[in-house]
Amino acid sequence: MKTYLTLCFLFYSLLSCAQKPIYNIDAEELNPVTKMPKGWSFSFNDKQKLAYAVKIDSAVKQSGKYSISILKSGNQSEFGVIDYVIDKTFIGKSIELKGYIKTEQVDSGYAGLWMRIDGKDGVVAFDNMAKEMKNLKGTKDWKAYSITLPYDSEAAKEIHIGGLLVGKGKAWFDSFQLFIDGKAISEVPIKQMVLSKADLDTAFSKSSGIMPFKITPQIMNNLTLAGQFWGFLKYHHPSIAKGDYNWDAELFRFLPQAIKAKDNTELSKALEAYLDKLTIPLPNKEKPYTDNKIIAIKPDYGQLFDSSVFSKSLTEKLLSVRNCTRTSTHYYVSFMGVVGNPEFKNEKSYVKMAYPDAGYRILSLYRYWAMINYFFPYKDIIGTNWNNELKASIPDFVEAKDTQAYVLATLKIIAKINDTHANIWSYNESLSQFKGKYKLPFKADFIENKLVVTGYYGDTLNVKQKFLIGDIISNINGKSVDQLIKEFLPYTPASNYDTQLRDLPERFLLRGNTDVFTVELNRMGKKLIEKSNGLDIAYYPKFNPLSETKAFKLLNNEIGYIYPGKYKNSDLPAIKELFKNTKGMIIDMRCYPSDFMPFTFGNYIKSLSSPFVKFTKGELSQPGRFTYTEPLNNGALTGGIYSGKVVVIVNSTSQSQAEYTTMAFQSAPYVKVIGSTTAGADGNVSRIVLPGGISTMISGIGVFYPDGRPTQRVGVKIDYVLKPTIKGIIEGRDELLEKAKEMLGDLSK
Repeated sequence: MKTYLTLCFLFYSLLSCAQKPIYNIDAEELNPVTKMPKGWSFSFNDKQKLAYAVKIDSAVKQSGKYSISILKSGNQSEFGVIDYVIDKTFIGKSIELKGYIKTEQVDSGYAGLWMRIDGKDGVVAFDNMAKEMKNLKGTKDWKAYSITLPYDSEAAKEIHIGGLLVGKGKAWFDSFQLFIDGKAISEVPIKQMVLSKADLDTAFSKSSGIMPFKITPQIMNNLTLAGQFWGFLKYHHPSIAKGDYNWDAELFRFLPQAIKAKDNTELSKALEAYLDKLTIPLPNKEKPYTDNKIIAIKPDYGQLFDSSVFSKSLTEKLLSVRNCTRTSTHYYVSFMGVVGNPEFKNEKSYVKMAYPDAGYRILSLYRYWAMINYFFPYKDIIGTNWNNELKASIPDFVEAKDTQAYVLATLKIIAKINDTHANIWSYNESLSQFKGKYKLPFKADFIENKLVVTGYYGDTLNVKQKFLIGDIISNINGKSVDQLIKEFLPYTPASNYDTQLRDLPERFLLRGNTDVFTVELNRMGKKLIEKSNGLDIAYYPKFNPLSETKAFKLLNNEIGYIYPGKYKNSDLPAIKELFKNTKGMIIDMRCYPSDFMPFTFGNYIKSLSSPFVKFTKGELSQPGRFTYTEPLNNGALTGGIYSGKVVVIVNSTSQSQAEYTTMAFQSAPYVKVIGSTTAGADGNVSRIVLPGGISTMISGIGVFYPDGRPTQRVGVKIDYVLKPTIKGIIEGRDELLEKAKEMLGDLSK
């Protein structure tokens, strides 16, 4: 009997192991209660529910019993969506979604498939067919489409697939199929995950348990010190580095007592009682941090080691953590390969918490503040004391009354680090609504400190008749441009004011929630008032005046022209041949290079190897410390060197890789740089996710000239400063290009 039972157990165990998972990807199985496809979601939020009606359709279908339709029915949201989630990790390298779409009068947007791969830290890969939108509108019969993304089984935790409708009209979706490495998802093996203790702690996954409260001076003090305490332990305590603690959840375990503390003595007791619950770290037997590295930034611990704030016993325990033996790996952060920018890992984005509760809003502030405090290489030049920014930001986060207030609080502190790489880069509906659903149908830039019409997106609304190139905008919808700048500047992250002015028109000034704009203009000294319909931001085209520019060409027999935005390193042999008889070359760096040029093109225009850059990098052994690397060289080691003069044109659109490439080029003796302040954001970026599904970035390494001169905030070195004029804009002239030609034409300059 015993043998029989054992055999039965084995049989059913094997049967269970062999059973293939069942997914409702094709949306044919209905929920018996809702009568909608089982396992599917039909909006991301209540506003989408109101704006887009989702139904099953048994009459209009491509195959099977049903299709799913999305119909624009309201104005509360810019797009509607259907979503199916698979919360498993698979073994594979590539994932493909296939499906059929039928459209009817789709306008002001498009209909498409979408797929997103989520990890612990947020989005790993994403595609929504936006690049193909021009082919996905109007009225079209059933047609097959597909999306392919790279699949990282080490990072992936969830797969989201579905369809979306942006703008007006109706779309049907049917016959979804999902493949990994060419195999149907049901045939792909599921990866068995090894979970850390931190992963297993889900006690506060739905709520922090911290109710709204009013801020008093003492609570402000308590929250400031608690944030410094939490951030310090996160990156210094070895047990947290091992992944033994879910550090988000641990905050909610000690924060209630910290908030209640009536003075610093009570606060010290509360924090010390919590610290005593953690494992005791081993002391570092070697004298810590004695090396020959040149230090750029020393760690800043705020008030943690101020004897007038915390008790002596708590201070001593924190000192033991600071000086303990640390591991070479960390659960929450690592450094990327050779480059060395931080990679923030295992940070939950809590994407379903559009409006996080009070505890999670505080967590958002603490998480961001600690990342900047210990791993931002430019913390010393942000312009303010970062410890003070923690305290100053507490009311914005604690008192945020709704989703938009929380998002703006987050954007505001992101802007405080003065880094053009920093912004809210993930789509955020609340932020989009704050900026405005509609946008004026022309391009405007700040020229000579005036907001000036500089280009058009089209002429469907008689735009060219109403707004002339060179018109100065003084007022939009009853607010002066100066008022608008003052209002939106705190929400415009950038390294310098020139770059803030670059971004303000597109992101804020030309947008609004009214579909009709009233614009006050100054045209050649004459005041005019014009009205214009706004275009829906959901399908607003991007403006690129140089989109038709070739990667390289001759301006005349003596001057060559390079546009790095189109350049590929494979073009270099053809460029050498075309430019071999020229006396000079213009490199128009008012773009983002489409290929990596410092050691390819850079070696073509630089005959000798010499340093052009050095870096600063953070470290795990002493979080908050940044040290300099040895300088990096470029320059030719072989023949084929360009013998003419070179002029590089830059402005505020020259950012990141464009700045790095300019540094590489200008280290050659016959290269001059003209233009205006660049974006001042160099260095490989590191991604940060925050509660509410907010995604931002920072410049992750420090980038400096070999002599130590910075590039962050100030931009690259410029030999001849020149900006466009309103007169030049009206006349249709590129004054910077003209100056570059002039410099090359007169070889004495």
